[in-house]
Amino acid sequence: MQTPYHVPDFFASKVFDEQAMRTRLTPEVYRSLKQTIRRGARLDLSLANAVAAAMCTWAVENGATHFTHWFQPLTGITAEKHDSFITPAPGGRVIMEFSGKELIRGEPDASSFPSGGLRATFEARGYTAWDPTSFAFIKDKTLCIPTAFCSYSGEALDKKTPLLRSMEALNKQALRILRLFGNSAASRVITHVGPEQEYFLVDRDMYLKRKDLIYTGRTLFGANPPKGQELEDHYFGSIKPRVQAYMDDLNEELWKLGILAKTEHNEVAPAQHELAPIYASTNVATDHNQLTMEIMKKVARRHGLVCLLHEKPFAGVNGSGKHNNWSMATDTGVNLLSPGETPYENAQFLLFLVAVIKAVDEYQSLLRLSVATAGNDHRLGANEAPPAVVSIFLGDELSAILEAIEMDSPYEGTAQKKMKLGVDALPRITQDTTDRNRTSPFAFTGNKFEFRMVGSGDSIACANIMLNAAVAEALRQFADILEGAGDFDAILHGLIKETIISHKRILFNGNGYDGQWIEEAVEKRGLLNLPTTPDAMAHLLDKGNMEMLLKNGVFTEGELRSRYEIQLENYTRTVKIEALTMEDMARREILPAVQRYAGSLAAAMADKAKVDPALVSGYEKKASAAISGLLDEIDQAADALAEKLTALDRAVDVTAQALLVKGEIIPAMEALRKPCDKAESMVGQKDWPFPTYGDLLFGV
Repeated sequence: MQTPYHVPDFFASKVFDEQAMRTRLTPEVYRSLKQTIRRGARLDLSLANAVAAAMCTWAVENGATHFTHWFQPLTGITAEKHDSFITPAPGGRVIMEFSGKELIRGEPDASSFPSGGLRATFEARGYTAWDPTSFAFIKDKTLCIPTAFCSYSGEALDKKTPLLRSMEALNKQALRILRLFGNSAASRVITHVGPEQEYFLVDRDMYLKRKDLIYTGRTLFGANPPKGQELEDHYFGSIKPRVQAYMDDLNEELWKLGILAKTEHNEVAPAQHELAPIYASTNVATDHNQLTMEIMKKVARRHGLVCLLHEKPFAGVNGSGKHNNWSMATDTGVNLLSPGETPYENAQFLLFLVAVIKAVDEYQSLLRLSVATAGNDHRLGANEAPPAVVSIFLGDELSAILEAIEMDSPYEGTAQKKMKLGVDALPRITQDTTDRNRTSPFAFTGNKFEFRMVGSGDSIACANIMLNAAVAEALRQFADILEGAGDFDAILHGLIKETIISHKRILFNGNGYDGQWIEEAVEKRGLLNLPTTPDAMAHLLDKGNMEMLLKNGVFTEGELRSRYEIQLENYTRTVKIEALTMEDMARREILPAVQRYAGSLAAAMADKAKVDPALVSGYEKKASAAISGLLDEIDQAADALAEKLTALDRAVDVTAQALLVKGEIIPAMEALRKPCDKAESMVGQKDWPFPTYGDLLFGV
């Protein structure tokens, strides 16, 4: 596909954005819509009808024939039901119409979406409600309207609704803090996110020859090739022509949808790459990332490729994550996590900084479980990604500043001044220039925090829901104290100092890959080490976690319990599919291949004996003995896995099932993989039944 020469000419051409609204709506309707969005009020039907009519005309002019309410159920992917714009007209004709009622609300069948016990399966009705803060767009001749999704009785059945609630909770509490610092100009505080998307590209023909990739998104078998990522020659290296063509095509599709795709490069592992956008408000960034993942896969097919978004598609090489760059800013353009240059702004910055520190420490379990999936369990702690222990990296400068505040000692940085948080005594703090720490799960990077535990294929909604809610709670507690303060400066100083003392255990600037750190974190600091999804999800229903989420209006108790059920059920089903696929591949592909090779060895020895009984067959005898042993080992391991799967079917509830998967199914899968991978290294290439790691990683 040839890219138009001038990108601004087609950027956001498929989006009903601000520019399109101003062009298509009357000034009165446009102003009313913006005010409604700003207030978060219900959309008046007459206003909705005017917006819908303009949106329909624009969409039809741009080739759309259908519309859909585009939503994000708890499946982890997006959902859509298409309805055409056609309406019967006299004379057997049709006209293209779209009403305000259709824009505002839809009624998809909700019975087949995960609900975690929130509703019975026979209760089919669900509702989708337009999210006007995220622009409508055209995809495949369909006008897509971003929406929230809830049940007939109002429970959230999606990831967007709690995300919007968490953003509002943080906005409310952050504004209380800003007012204390005399900021009356800001009317909203908005969290922003820029998710860095890592992915693998493999040849489609090879992909179609591997059941594990087709059914599970990752390779369940595979011996490491002679060359992997040892030479570190792929990272930021020259992009191959076929990959570059894919990236060019992808950029064009994303830019048409108003997605600010900015950076592209090769990642560490062979066949691994990264795409990074410019940040956007968290709900918009979430929508854009879901779209990005969908389009990455679609564009790959055009180029004879497959885009793998699994967190660990290949054992022994780097997995794929999604660094979540998170910040807070006012609607007047002030980044609340920027250190700033004036004493006044710095005092404010330090309060917001320690609020984040307090939030991450107190709700580390929520952050960990927000990224918990069967796929991400393979990645976290694998010396290529952050460990499963949550900690914060601040860098040397900010760490020294906080230490000076804690100790009431001079700060020996740019100037030697006592760190008392009065307006006149606070030294200026420049943006932190400390080297980045790639091993930290939660790192300060100048004016934002980078949450690095999110998995490549996961929605960023979950992580940002928990992060927003936790920070909102910390700010609420701070505001409660400061709003009644007599001596504001003294109380502020004491509050920041006490917060540093109480939560410094979460701060760590060292090597997160070091086993000694994990020991120190758990044994000495009392931090949580939650290596698997069942370990993490057990904390969702902790009393303190539930109380915080309920208090800030992010979830109801029923919604929380449903998500516990859904997450563990998804974990169990995912691993069960993997185990069944392993058993199938082992019995129907690997064992026959190994047996054929064993037969060829036996035939070779027999042929030699026919020619001359004295001929040496040392290699054949040695290889035959090894292969025969592997045949039995594979068969026995496959039988053992089948027995574990039978036991899984007898487990009584999702908790028991998840624990059985963690404790028995996964070890049985590892026991089956080991002899199969060993067999791959011995069996002749022509006899092996599917493409190897070498084929997949270096075949594009």
